[in-house]
Order: sequence, then C-alpha cells, then structure tokens
Amino acid sequence: MPADRPSDERASGPLWSEPGSLLEHVPVAVFGIDDDNRICYWGPGARELFGYRAADALSRPGALILPGPPGGPDACSRMAERGRTLGYWRGRLRATHQDGTAFDCGFRVFPVAGAEGTSVVMTLASRSDELDRVKTNLAFLDALFETCPIGLVMLDEELRYLHLNQALADIDGLPIEAHLGRRLPEIMITSDGGEYERMLRAVSAGGEPVTGVLVGLRTRGHPDRDRVLSVSFFPLTQAVGTRPGLGGLLVDVTDREQAIAEATAGRRRLALLDRASARIGTTLDVRTTAQELVEAAVPDFADGAVVELVEWQDEHEPFDPALPVAARRIASGTVLPPPAPELVGSVEAVRYPPGSAIHQMLRTGRPISVPVDQEFMVRTVLDASRARLLADSGLTCLLLAPLIARGTVQGIAIFGRSAARPAFTEQDLSLAGELASRAALCLDNARLYSRERDIALTLQRALLPSSLATSPYLRIAHRYLPGGRVTEVGGDWYDVVALPDHRVALVVGDVMGHGVSAAAAMGRLRITAKTLARHDQEPDRLLTELDHCADEAGIELATCLYIRYDPATGRTRMASAGHPPPLVRHPDGRIELIGEVLGVPLGVGGHPFRTTEVELPDGATLALYTDGLIEARGHDIDEGLDALRTELGQAFDSLEAAADRILARLAPSAPTDDTVLLLARVHRMEP
Repeated sequence: MPADRPSDERASGPLWSEPGSLLEHVPVAVFGIDDDNRICYWGPGARELFGYRAADALSRPGALILPGPPGGPDACSRMAERGRTLGYWRGRLRATHQDGTAFDCGFRVFPVAGAEGTSVVMTLASRSDELDRVKTNLAFLDALFETCPIGLVMLDEELRYLHLNQALADIDGLPIEAHLGRRLPEIMITSDGGEYERMLRAVSAGGEPVTGVLVGLRTRGHPDRDRVLSVSFFPLTQAVGTRPGLGGLLVDVTDREQAIAEATAGRRRLALLDRASARIGTTLDVRTTAQELVEAAVPDFADGAVVELVEWQDEHEPFDPALPVAARRIASGTVLPPPAPELVGSVEAVRYPPGSAIHQMLRTGRPISVPVDQEFMVRTVLDASRARLLADSGLTCLLLAPLIARGTVQGIAIFGRSAARPAFTEQDLSLAGELASRAALCLDNARLYSRERDIALTLQRALLPSSLATSPYLRIAHRYLPGGRVTEVGGDWYDVVALPDHRVALVVGDVMGHGVSAAAAMGRLRITAKTLARHDQEPDRLLTELDHCADEAGIELATCLYIRYDPATGRTRMASAGHPPPLVRHPDGRIELIGEVLGVPLGVGGHPFRTTEVELPDGATLALYTDGLIEARGHDIDEGLDALRTELGQAFDSLEAAADRILARLAPSAPTDDTVLLLARVHRMEP
C-alpha cells in the first residue's frame, strides 16, 4: 500500500454511503500508521469522523487524533505498538476531533506489509456511542424474537419468509425451517379473493403501515382450524443489509373473535357451494360432470371422493333393503399418498351387500357419516383386498350422500377424511347434501338433456333460488353475487311467484347481519313470503304478516320489497319494508324512480306498511336490487343509484345481456356485500 496515497473520496465515497449496509448506521473510519507512527493512509470515512482532510492528515503524527497525557507517549504510538506486537488488537481510546472536541472511539488495528519492506498498522475506528447503540438494538431484537409471545415475521418484497419467531411458527403449526423461503400464501390460506395478499404488497411497496387488521384464515399446519389473527405490518427501511420487504406482528385472537371465525366457516361453506355451482354441469358428459363434483370437494372439503352411479333394475320400483346394490364408479380423486389412489380409482363395478352403510343411507335418503372401523369393513366391504387397501389408506371417516333427482337415487357420492382433519359434522352433512343435490340434478340433466335443459341453465347461473315462476306476460333476468370479504356473509334473496289470473308477484329482500344465521333467516323469510303471496294478499298486508314472522323468528332487521303485477290492466301494486326503491325503464327509454314506496324494515314493528299503485305500460322493465349493487365503501349511495339509472337507460337487446352489463359495470371486483339484481319486462294481455 503506498504510504503517501490520499483517499479518493469522490471515487469510493465514505463507507456508510452504501445503501442498506451496516455502516449506514455505524460510521467507520480507515487510516494507516507507518513505522514512525505517522499517518500514511487516510481512507474512507476518516474525514467524517475526525474532521481532517487527507492533505491535512497525511504524514502528521498519529498524536494528531490520539494524543496522550502531557509529558507521556501519545495514545496512537501505544496503539500501533500493540498492533505490531500482538498482530491484532481492539479497544477503546479517547480521540480528538479537528475542532478540539474529544470523544470515545472504538479501534481495531492490525499490521500489513507496506512498500519496500516497511509495515503499516491499519486502523478501523468508530464512535463508541454508535457501537453501543447498535449492540443494544441487536441485543433487544435477538431477545424480542427469542422470547416475545406475539408472532413476529420479516417478509421480502415477494412475501417470502426471511425471519420469524417460534410464536408465529406455533400459530401456523409448522417449524420455523418450513417457512423460510416460502411465500406467505403457501402457509396462510384465506378465502378473501387475495385481499390479504394485496394489502401486504401495498405495504411492502412503501405504503402506509396497517395496524390491528382482523384476518380470518387457516394455515397449512392446521388446515382444519379456522383462526382469526390481528395483524400489523410496516415497510422495512432496507437498513442493516435487508432487502425490500415488510415486518409484521400477528396475534391469534380466535377465542376473542369467535363470531368472526364462525362467519369465516360459514363463508367457506357458501363459497364452496358457489364454486361448485359454477364448476359442476359445464358439459353434457356424465363422467365429466361427476369428476367436477370430485374436484369441487377435494381438497377443500375432503381428502378423497368418489362418485358412483347406481344400476337399478327398474328405477321406478321402490328401494328394497333386502337386495344388494350394484353401482358403477365413474369419478374419483384424492390428495392422500398410496395406497389411497389405488383404493378410489382401481375399481369400476361395486356391489354393496344388504345391511351395508350404503343401504342405511338409501333408506333415509339423506347423507350419513360413518367411521372406518371393523364394523364398517364387515358390513360394507365384501372384497378382502379392498378392505386392506381401505385400512391402509389413512381414511378414518366417510360421508355418504345420495344423488337424488326426480325422486330417484341416481348415484352415490362418498367423501373421505383422514385423521389430519376433524370428523364430519352436522354442518358438513348439510353441505354434502347441497353438493350432492346439485350434482344429482346436473347428472340427471346430462342423461336427460332434452327434458331438463331449463334446470341445467338455472343451476349454472344461480345459487338462489333454484328456479323461478314463469309467465307469458313477464320476462325475467336475475343475478346473485355473493360477498367477497372473509368477515361478510349476507342474506340477500329474491323470488318470482305465479298468482291466479296470470298475475305475478316479484319479491326481493335483504336480511341484515352476517354468518350462517343470516342465511337461515333469509330462508325463513323467502319461504314465508312465497306462501303468503300465493294467498293473494295485498302488499301491505303481506309485509305485516312477514313482519310478525320476523318477530317470532327473532330476526331483528331485514328489508323487503313486494310487487304484484296484473297483465290484464297493467296495474302494479307494491309495498316496501325499508328496501331500496325500484326503478322503471319505460319503452321510450325514460327511467323513473318509484320513490313513494316507503316503510320501516321488518323486525322494527309498531309502524304500518302502505301499498302504492302505479300503472306500467306494455314493454316497461322493472329493476329490483339490493344495496350491495349501489352501495360501496368510499361512495355515496346516491352515486350508486345514479350509476344504476344510467346503465338501465342504455339500450339493450335482451334482459340477460343487460343484467350482465350492469353487474360488470357496478359490482366491485372485491364485493363486501351480497348483490341481487332482478330485471322484469312486463307485457299486457290482449283485451
């Protein structure tokens, strides 16, 4: 190293100028001392620490910055001698800045070979208070990650795990090593359409920190447990050598937020039904339809599933439990390791003896759950080799659901779970019944397409209701869009009821609240409203009876709009219980809001309802909807209503196309509430 070479600070810059390095927070000065204890090298950072330029420091005695006591040897000479003698020395000394101020400084010295056989003692120096601060911070962080009972995590910009503590590993049910390098969505499973991941990416990109956000999810380590976490995340500063990303604190508040966990479970079941409705019945091939049922259930609902068609001698003959049941397996799937794939897929013809669990299920016509034990093997599995496969497959319980359509058992759906999941519950039996019911109708439609085409179209396009009344004087288009947030499960509903003399009733409603209870209340109100409508009551009287029903059922708040249309006169009588008012598109394109329809919501009580009458011209279109279509976070409800009026005023060839366009334009990409849209074009009877 040349002894007289000044540092080129313009080329190298101070050591702490490197973005993201440790030296960004701990300035380090580098200089060299020759055999005469003079400064021979003035490197990066020395000027910033001691104040001297290279030209003012080079060739000067080291006592310039490390003076000794009066009359004694300077501290620099003693330090350099220790470096030459010991080969490496570190310690703290009192240094002096160019402005005369003294400060404690930490030094590390070691000798290196210089030019022409000389030696140079290289010295690294940092302020002691800076070193103490960093050491204290590091000790605090180490203790925090080691002992903190709250989950702590560091993620990179792609949401991959960089560092986490044991508390978070315990929450996820996986060791720390199983997290590192994997992306967060691989560990934490949400059903919010990716909203949680989008929030974290926004924070990582330099957005505002988020604090105390409640997130419902499951983890790969506990795939059967619904959890609620309170999460806070903040962007990393890219200090201390880190890459861009974010840090987070996660607290398991499942017990405190049990209601949210229950809503999450309910939302998961409803989401599964929604996905199944879209996936099952997309073709007219029987095997494809059956496989779609299996894929809809595995792995979200079960670890394995099979679908079998029952081969009846005469499907019109009643079931005889004294006879064996022959079936043909047409679809299967599993996520379990061998021999489970061989068990579910290696056989096509299956025969069940009298007294089997299949016979028990067929006698009731409802799903049942049975454990995989010795009794089940003896009563249901005839083949010894298949019994061994079942015993070794890892399946511990089965759910058997009949596929019933037109009053006839078309087939059997069998769902299985391993010991890694809980046994099937009553809610699971209900969900399996819904899945089986939808699949059975689709299978029957595939076999009898010419007779059941309307049913297949209804099943593919709507979750609720399964079918609507028709009339030669009314054309209908309807859409139902479920909410998209984990914590949001609504109770929107609608129906069309045929009345005497070709009259038709239209009804739409919304049960306030979230979770499975809201869906159950919706079912009660829809069935009651349909029954009351068939008794041909006046709209205000019908809502009064419906209000009594809501009170008896414990429904605290719900809205409903009831409309009765008479095609002979065009008279349309309606009453509302706190529901958004209907819109009318006249044949000339003019949009009218029927704002006179007023009323308090169901469940409030103490206020009478009022019937309003309007006359609709031939070809007019009624638009009924719920608040999910016009109300969104950050937007006034009047803005949404104006947008709906604008879209309804656009020309359209068909009601179906209009419904699709309105939803595409108005429904948010991540809806926070259910949405119902019902378009009805009315026609007059000939005199």
